[in-house]
Amino acid sequence: MQESNFTFNNDFILLGFQSLQVFKTMSFWVLLVIYSMTVCGNLLIITLVSYSKNLQTPMYFFLTQLSLSDIMLTTAIAPNMLHNIVNEVGTISFVGCITQYYFFAVTECSECLLLTVMSYDRYLAICKPLHYNCLMDSMLSIKLTIISWLLSISLSLLDTVTLGLLHFCEPQIIDHFFCDYLPLLELSCSDTSVLQLEAIFISLPVLVLPFILIIVSYVYIIQVILRLPSFTERQKAFSTCSSHLTIVSIFYTTLFCIYVLPTRGQSRSISKVLSLFYTVVTPLTNPIIYSLRNKDMKKAFEKCICKIVL
Repeated sequence: MQESNFTFNNDFILLGFQSLQVFKTMSFWVLLVIYSMTVCGNLLIITLVSYSKNLQTPMYFFLTQLSLSDIMLTTAIAPNMLHNIVNEVGTISFVGCITQYYFFAVTECSECLLLTVMSYDRYLAICKPLHYNCLMDSMLSIKLTIISWLLSISLSLLDTVTLGLLHFCEPQIIDHFFCDYLPLLELSCSDTSVLQLEAIFISLPVLVLPFILIIVSYVYIIQVILRLPSFTERQKAFSTCSSHLTIVSIFYTTLFCIYVLPTRGQSRSISKVLSLFYTVVTPLTNPIIYSLRNKDMKKAFEKCICKIVL
């Protein structure tokens, strides 16, 4: 096999959304607005939690990490996608493609783990309220966050290195808007059985087990809420975890549609739309949901505005 087959110096062609070229200008500005709102909204959450004393709790600390992950995710995808929309068909180098996939993988893994940590935090707050401050102190929240990021970084690096060692067929055309796992696997001329087994192995600690823990946590949470004597108490208890539950539902629904459900009967356009939803649109739901449904966040924002105006 010739050395040129290793594709280290070759470019990949990203086809993106060919059907949207008629609406190129409109789609560019819509996606640019979504990207800008996502970055600004998540930065606002990080800023409010950092400067507001009322938000110095483990729940909001985990929320800042989730916002950081969302910023990294959409920044890894959106700028290059916007560039490709303007140029109709975009190119990306081999190194750039693998790098993009790595940051995408890190943020997806961290999101899964952080959502799991947040569900555990809500479980302790509702099911063990008297012992919450002892069980979930600042040191434990920091440790859980560090573990989540380190596990995401290391497992994603392992997966990315293995993916980068594959040989890719000519022409190196990816019918997608970013370097995702499945399109790269389809383009490979190498035996991908080892990589597929590795993906299953990695999915256990970052996808399957976290999802099970989230389900178990909410089963206990719902049981406790239903046993509360008054409707007001039940509503108040549920409101403390409703935002997190909404984000979990959106995140895992789109993730399972892409990577778990069979894709044979699924058109490439549908797959792209789903991918666009969880890489660009879903990161925007985090600041929207927590800003619209969280009273503490609203109060912190109002105080911040008052300080700036006065």
